[in-house]
Amino acid sequence: MSQPKTKLSRRTLFAGAGTAGAVAAAATLLPGVVQDTASAPEMKQPPEKGGGYQLTEHVKRYYKSTLV
Repeated sequence: MSQPKTKLSRRTLFAGAGTAGAVAAAATLLPGVVQDTASAPEMKQPPEKGGGYQLTEHVKRYYKSTLV
């Protein structure tokens, strides 16, 4: 008796594993995204005479990322 041939190839197996891994990673990150958007700080009103440079947390993080 011969066994029926399956269409499960190595390529199909790795593609499925990669897709499952991407879905698992996205599911892990999504709860954090929802919590971060709920706690967003209020935006400051711009100065009446025009804006200027402000050293914000975002700018500080950028400068830290450029250090070698």
